[in-house]
Amino acid sequence: MDLFSSSWAALRAAVAELRDQDFERPSGCTGWLVRDLVCHLIIDAQDVLITLVTPADAEPTRNAVTYWNVAGTPPTGDDPLDALIVRLAAAYEQPWLLKFHLDDVGSAAGRAAELADPGVRVSTQDQVLTAGDYLSAYVLEWTLHHLDLIAHLQDAAEPPTESLSRTREMLEEIAGEPFPASWSDKDALLVGTGRRAPTDAEKTELGELAAKLPFVLG
Repeated sequence: MDLFSSSWAALRAAVAELRDQDFERPSGCTGWLVRDLVCHLIIDAQDVLITLVTPADAEPTRNAVTYWNVAGTPPTGDDPLDALIVRLAAAYEQPWLLKFHLDDVGSAAGRAAELADPGVRVSTQDQVLTAGDYLSAYVLEWTLHHLDLIAHLQDAAEPPTESLSRTREMLEEIAGEPFPASWSDKDALLVGTGRRAPTDAEKTELGELAAKLPFVLG
């Protein structure tokens, strides 16, 4: 729960510090500018609010790691929902409106997470999780999107160290084996999720794991 709060606060702070021109730069998400990614974060925050007030009586079907659907093909940016995000982001017209909406909805999502009982079962996308597992899953979402946000921005603050570490642990659980111990958490996440291609030397270090990459999470 604490990692949810710290990773979400760090990501919102990074958005708050963006300059207007930064919104027109590419993000680390294929086909999305920074403004599109920020619009996606607004929808994510709405999802958090909706899920935390959608109780479930059934036994959990997913946990923080199995919450994610894993594919082996990176997105192309042509998905209809991805295209809708682009149109929504453009409709804001002014960067400050995106910042304002994210701060407004994002702050509410953060407060709701702090008030949530981690043992309560909630439902989302036809799955049942405890609130604690659901919020833990979002540490991965916030951390990867923080890296996406600053992918082409110099001197921007990176995700908290503990968030990077926990996200790496979750990705390694998904992968079924660890990434090389010599790799930084950031490199493991970027390469492991297909956000950058491994170098020849890195492929050698990965060994058999190289053939399983990337782990595209959705």
